[in-house]
Amino acid sequence: MNGLLALIIALLPVLGLLLGLILLDSYKLVPLRSAVAMIVAGALVALLCYLILGAWLEAGTLTAVELSHYVAPWIEEIAKGVLVVWLIRTAGIGFLVDATIYGFAIGAGFAVVENLSYFLLLETTEVGFWIVRGFGTAVLHGGTVALVAVTARFLADRTGSELRWSIYVPGLLLAVFIHSLYNQFLVSPRTSTVIVLLALPALVFVVFRISEAATRDWLGIGFDTDCELLELINEGRITDSHVGGYLETLRDRFPGRAIADMICLIRLHLELSIQAKGLLIARQSGFEVEPSADFEAQLEELRFLERSIGRTGMLALRPIFNVDSRELWQVQLLLNRR
Repeated sequence: MNGLLALIIALLPVLGLLLGLILLDSYKLVPLRSAVAMIVAGALVALLCYLILGAWLEAGTLTAVELSHYVAPWIEEIAKGVLVVWLIRTAGIGFLVDATIYGFAIGAGFAVVENLSYFLLLETTEVGFWIVRGFGTAVLHGGTVALVAVTARFLADRTGSELRWSIYVPGLLLAVFIHSLYNQFLVSPRTSTVIVLLALPALVFVVFRISEAATRDWLGIGFDTDCELLELINEGRITDSHVGGYLETLRDRFPGRAIADMICLIRLHLELSIQAKGLLIARQSGFEVEPSADFEAQLEELRFLERSIGRTGMLALRPIFNVDSRELWQVQLLLNRR
């Protein structure tokens, strides 16, 4: 019975917090299957780190204490951070809300494997030890990755690019600092657990709420703007917009056919963007809406136009919309609904 209680304390707190974040997301930005996939990915990262740190310990160059204080935080946070980089660069993360959930899911998967390994190797059922592991260390892993993801997404929005490595550095350094400080137990393990349990989840939930408000504002402004511009394009009055003015400056650099393809691409992106925003608004109101019947055809046309315009033309369109960021994220959102 004590063993079962220890296992519950070791695993449920971090998974419970993750479930709470998913349920709080009124826009349902992260499908459950995607959250589970990130838990599994975090678990695999934990196994990799276990092998690396185990080999390092066997080499005898550092003591277990030195490895825990100064090396493990770097290796573990960088390994978890690689998944964050991949998500952001492949348009898997579009807002701070899903950055928080995905980051916490990665950390939760990592924590589950780490605590399971401790449970099997140490064979201790002392409740106090597992309270520290389950409510302290496990929550720490979830919180630090969430901080890396949120910080990177925030800086990507500010700089307009997910390709700069510098956007990932501040969050990573903060995560390593917190992790290293925790491992050094400058106060008692139980006090450290209380601090982590009070500070990190509170910070994550505050960021989450602020993010939801920002998403709501973006939806309201973005939906109206997209509809107005699409109406101008459909009526043949694109020259009345700032987009039309910018396209006029490209006429000397690109042939007429390329400009026409650019206008078609903008129109298609707007249609998909409006669909995605409508889906989010419906979700927030408690309704589930499927993409339009011609979504597959729209997606195929999108790919054709991107190939036709070419890399140079796509680069020229970046001032109009960032094709590497939320535009792609919105298409991904629709794909997840199929």
